Amino acid sequence: MEKNFFNQNTRKVAQQLLGRVLCRKKGKQIYQGIITETEAYCGPNDLASHASKGRTKRTEVMFGPPGRCYIYLVYGMYYCLNIVTGKKNHPAAVLIRSCQPLKTYKKIMPIGPGKLCQAFCIDKKLNQEKITGSKIWLELGDKLKFTQIKKATRIGIDYAGKYKNKKWRYYLQDNKFVSRR
Repeated sequence: MEKNFFNQNTRKVAQQLLGRVLCRKKGKQIYQGIITETEAYCGPNDLASHASKGRTKRTEVMFGPPGRCYIYLVYGMYYCLNIVTGKKNHPAAVLIRSCQPLKTYKKIMPIGPGKLCQAFCIDKKLNQEKITGSKIWLELGDKLKFTQIKKATRIGIDYAGKYKNKKWRYYLQDNKFVSRR
């Protein structure tokens, strides 16, 4: 992974992550999947972002250096994996929504951010880990043509005012491992 890959515009990173391979090592197991869907959360003004509520213990990692994992629990039972992007002290991140499994040892389909984290054994223990580490990392996948990437509104953010209509969700066209509305 290029050194400054995550230190750029969040929407750009969200698109460039598509087709990359998410890898997770836990014990002797390695889980791998092609990233098929992402969502960009673009700083403190984005009302869909946790950072819109300010700097808290939960969001502290978003204010740190880019390339760190931001993992949180939703609905009291599902973890979500985000990767911090942009400049330090500007809280922005990309949610990894789904993957096409390559090598996994669980029978959970990694469609949707909660199921993805279950399938890849991702939990709060990885919060603040570098995405370029030995526990979780990204590898290059196939180069994608820009026409293969589609844009849509983000999912589950009806509370976000004008930000609910931003087309900051990106996915691979015609891939069956993409969230359904």
